[in-house]
Amino acid sequence: MSSQKIVTVTLNPAIDQTVYIPGFEAGRVNRVAGCEFHAGGKGVNVAGCLADLGVEAVATGFLGRDNPELFDAFFTPRKITDRFIRIPGRTRTGIKIADTQSGQTTDINFPGPSLAEEDMRALQELLEELAGPGRWFIFSGSVPPGAGDGAYARLIDAVHARGGCAALDASGKPFREGLASRPELVKPNVDELEELLGQSLDTVDSVRAAGESLLAQGVQLAAISMGGDGAVFLDGEEALRAIPPHVPVCSTVGAGDAMVGGMLYAMHQGHNLADIARYGTACGAYAVTRTGKGIEDKAALEGLLRQVALERL
Repeated sequence: MSSQKIVTVTLNPAIDQTVYIPGFEAGRVNRVAGCEFHAGGKGVNVAGCLADLGVEAVATGFLGRDNPELFDAFFTPRKITDRFIRIPGRTRTGIKIADTQSGQTTDINFPGPSLAEEDMRALQELLEELAGPGRWFIFSGSVPPGAGDGAYARLIDAVHARGGCAALDASGKPFREGLASRPELVKPNVDELEELLGQSLDTVDSVRAAGESLLAQGVQLAAISMGGDGAVFLDGEEALRAIPPHVPVCSTVGAGDAMVGGMLYAMHQGHNLADIARYGTACGAYAVTRTGKGIEDKAALEGLLRQVALERL
């Protein structure tokens, strides 16, 4: 079991405005049943899950100086160490339309404020300060204007130079370039992996083969999420498919981040691949049953853990 804090890095956080619309239809007049605002961004969500599970988390990246209140209110009660670099302007707002009938979520994502090279240099120096042998850093989410497609590769290299370990949960060119820096853990979903490889992944066997191609590039643990069909986990010694329990889907917002949080928690506790798969899958299943962020009901999570089915591939 490790006592080290885990650092989450969110280059492009957002205030999530989640709008609940039963039976949402594009191009039609839709009636809003409810609306919530949350501090968001993939790394912020991961930090919340880790903190709720009892792991000390440090959250960093970039926040606008003009509207930090929701983030302060999220970090303080969870005792998440806030090391975000404040930049001029406002943190972007992302709109998420959650259809509570179908369980589907439509994201409308704004690009975020543009970064200068001095901003990226300041973050790199901060990560070098925080990094040390065996400390985990999770790099997740989109890359804002000005950071460059190689932003994650650059920051992973900086962490590795100090003996740290990196997890990467991104997409597109930043994910492709980040892979070249050999992160220890990656968690693409099937769509992201299809984009990376330029091929269809429509069977579990094809997903496993795609995961093995990631290991061949230097990744030590790959988790490929397949939505309601579960996820495939590989570490070079064994391959597993985790199948989540059937649960009522309220919103898919943050489910992938909860999965990452569950995986990192299990790794932090020294668990094997099977338990890493169970915790990641159970936390993801927990997240879709709720509209908030984090893991607040430990008893419910324990119940889901017992229901996750594992298949050896």
